[in-house]
Amino acid sequence: MSAVQYLAQEKIWFEKPQYDEAERRFYEGVNGPTRAPQSATASAGESGELIARMRSLELENQSLHKVVEDLRSALSKLECRVADLEKGPAAAPAATSCAKAAPAQQPKVRAPVEEDDDDDDLDLFGSDEEDAEAERIREQRVKEYAERKAKKPAVIAKSSILLEVKPWDDETDMAKLEECVRSVQVDGLVWGTSKLVPVGYGIRKLQIQCVVEDDKVGTDMLEEEITKFEDYVQSVDVAAFNKI
Repeated sequence: MSAVQYLAQEKIWFEKPQYDEAERRFYEGVNGPTRAPQSATASAGESGELIARMRSLELENQSLHKVVEDLRSALSKLECRVADLEKGPAAAPAATSCAKAAPAQQPKVRAPVEEDDDDDDLDLFGSDEEDAEAERIREQRVKEYAERKAKKPAVIAKSSILLEVKPWDDETDMAKLEECVRSVQVDGLVWGTSKLVPVGYGIRKLQIQCVVEDDKVGTDMLEEEITKFEDYVQSVDVAAFNKI
């Protein structure tokens, strides 16, 4: 079977492009004359609106330029005024020249100041008097500070000490031993509680608490005073020492 015979048997729409072209022309004939004027009118309207907006933007831009120029002028005047105020009263004429251009003026010649030959009012010792007054005030303040400091109570350093006093044997009178220990009385020493602690073989040792002022009483002094009772005391040891 040839290709021509095969295509003849197939159901193919060979005329479709012709029908499409005819359909396109038909719709163009129906809608074509009315569409072109509308698009032209729309284009003309859009162009007019665009021109109007551009003119409006130009006017707004011009007004903004004017506002910016006014602000620059005001800022320049303000800077000149601030500079004049910082320089002091001597720069007052400069403010006028900055704010507004003024015609050149002839420099004013200041009249020479006549010197006063009268030196009676000249204070040659004023500075010495002021220094003396300042020194007097400083000394007075130092004195007041020292007085206030002297009135404050001084902080007394104290310590808590736990002593262990050992007797010679189990026949030692522990009540008499404690009495001897408490008989040690010095300034800055306060005896506290006590108790008997077993050591062994029926022997007990005395543990006694005391509070001492560090500047007045020391552990060496306590041991020396207590060991003087040699009939009752064998040795003295410091079991605990704490700062208060």
